[in-house]
Amino acid sequence: MTDLGENRLRENIAKIRETIAESAVRAGRRPEEIILCAASKTQSIQTVKIASNLNIDIFGENRVQELTEKYDAGAYGEKKVHMIGHLQTNKVRQTVGRADIIESVDSKHLLDAICAEAAKHEICQKIMIEINIGGELSKSGIAAEELWDMLEYAEGLDAVEVCGLMSIPPRYETDDDSRRCFAELKSMFDRAVDSGYGLKYLSMGMSADYVNAILEGANIVRIGTAIFGQREYK
Repeated sequence: MTDLGENRLRENIAKIRETIAESAVRAGRRPEEIILCAASKTQSIQTVKIASNLNIDIFGENRVQELTEKYDAGAYGEKKVHMIGHLQTNKVRQTVGRADIIESVDSKHLLDAICAEAAKHEICQKIMIEINIGGELSKSGIAAEELWDMLEYAEGLDAVEVCGLMSIPPRYETDDDSRRCFAELKSMFDRAVDSGYGLKYLSMGMSADYVNAILEGANIVRIGTAIFGQREYK
């Protein structure tokens, strides 16, 4: 793993902030509406500590072990962290209370486990429901048509608060196709809000497509590679 220095991280984040601002203005929105989530998968504790003092809003982790290690080491500083990767029920205990929001909830079984663990700690765990908008077998998330049943089910859980929707759409060849997919997600989000569900966040868009996501209504973008560089896997 190659850790970028503070100056390089600062430059990368500044470029992303500029692009976010331009995209928000194009969409008739205010740049401050957009939350920049630094996806810090595979990044060292030291790199995350450096990034925590720069112009990002929150961190996002894909792996519970990394989230736990960095959280317990104080790597996130004053910044909050979201769980953005697939979460197994046997890892719920380590995640509840550490993650400000668990974005990747994709089953009633997982909802139940999160609720039970949150109740033990006498907290209300904020979560998002993950939508597998492309129906891809390689990705987690519920089918779009299952959203309403999941929202209704979650309403009956005292120790869980659904605060948004999250998705990782397919990689598209054209911006038009990409934006069409994000627009479909935004339509679902708006419909849920209009139906009385208190959703605040629409988390969609990563390094390759966050401009399109912002143009179609995302207010959380999860950026990894454009901040930290290409990941190196062992």
